[in-house]
Amino acid sequence: MAFNPIVDTEKCEGCGECADVCPTEVYEIQDGKSVAVNAEECVGCESCIEVCEPGAITVEEV
Repeated sequence: MAFNPIVDTEKCEGCGECADVCPTEVYEIQDGKSVAVNAEECVGCESCIEVCEPGAITVEEV
């Protein structure tokens, strides 16, 4: 099963919590926003969703 992490840049505050908690290093902070630079590595654990206070991240099954 594959997963697609999506960051809503309008909501993202660039705190970096998602990058810190992700076990597969999917996220990087670029220009003050989170970017899913390694989206193909997402394992669907949703730890990023849990730590994202503004609710800027969703993970879809593909």
